[in-house]
Amino acid sequence: MDAHGATPIATARDIRIPSTRRCSTALTLRKTHTTKIAIITGSTRPNRIGAGVSQWVLEQAQQRGDADYELVDIADFDLPLLDEPMPGSQTNEHTQAWAAKIAEFDGFVFVTGEYNHSVVPALANAISFLNAEWNNKAAGIVGYGSAMGVRAVEHLRGILSELQVAHVQKTGMFSLFTDFENFSTFKPTEMQAASVAPMLDQLVVWSKAMEHVREGALVAA
Repeated sequence: MDAHGATPIATARDIRIPSTRRCSTALTLRKTHTTKIAIITGSTRPNRIGAGVSQWVLEQAQQRGDADYELVDIADFDLPLLDEPMPGSQTNEHTQAWAAKIAEFDGFVFVTGEYNHSVVPALANAISFLNAEWNNKAAGIVGYGSAMGVRAVEHLRGILSELQVAHVQKTGMFSLFTDFENFSTFKPTEMQAASVAPMLDQLVVWSKAMEHVREGALVAA
């Protein structure tokens, strides 16, 4: 009551409309959704060795049974040097096809070599085509190179942070000198092969957690 004993009239700002329907929809999606993780091959050049690494990672991941894993090769999308007129725009068919594929997944494993102490250019280009499709998802990284790709991995982390991708701490790491036969055929040592499982352990947990983050954003919208 106010000073005169009258009951104040509620305004539209005072009334909260329950979001039960939106919450129920999000809960239903969560119960029926299977976590999907893409193993992304980061190199497109002829005679690339990254394809062998990606295939091996996929085979290891599929034995786990904790998510649906799929190999996504950026070479299959024939992406040119970024040719969209504005960041986030999708005016070209190749961009739309790439966006539709990435939108399917809850998490990613980026497989990258190290070029000039940084990320493989083709991978950086492919990532830059999109924005919203990466947001509020999780990622793990597998690096390879003369120094196990560590500098490429660190540069890639900066890119992923800007795109609101939660990248896990554990990393798969492979050396050109010890994990490749004749610097071409991928044959990882037991020690370095063991670096991938902890990364996948973290990635699956984080991918599932980020599903809740996206649900929260949906409810708040």
